[in-house]
Amino acid sequence: MDIEQIRSYCLSKKEVTEDFPFGEDTLVFRVRKKIFLLASLNQEQLQFNLKCDPEKAITLREQYAAIIPGYHMNKKLWNTIMVDGTIPRKLIQEMIDDSYSLVVKSLPKKEQESLL
Repeated sequence: MDIEQIRSYCLSKKEVTEDFPFGEDTLVFRVRKKIFLLASLNQEQLQFNLKCDPEKAITLREQYAAIIPGYHMNKKLWNTIMVDGTIPRKLIQEMIDDSYSLVVKSLPKKEQESLL
């Protein structure tokens, strides 16, 4: 996947917005103002951070060398994904879905209902 495919996939989800709060090199995707994906645009190789269940984060890191603890993030809850062709597209989409869902589940119940 490239950044445009990731961008399109993220924006297809309910109430997702994008912005550059950390400067023009970091594209951020949010649901209800809460971040679920940060993409670094100034690297030779595309990489982005996703929120992840702590146990699943460890499993993914063990299975794929291109998945590492979240760069500049809480290493327990975030993974950095380096898009080098070794991670299947379907898995990347599943990880984006999981990150989005984790953020939605952290919202108040009333807000969650309109997003699920």
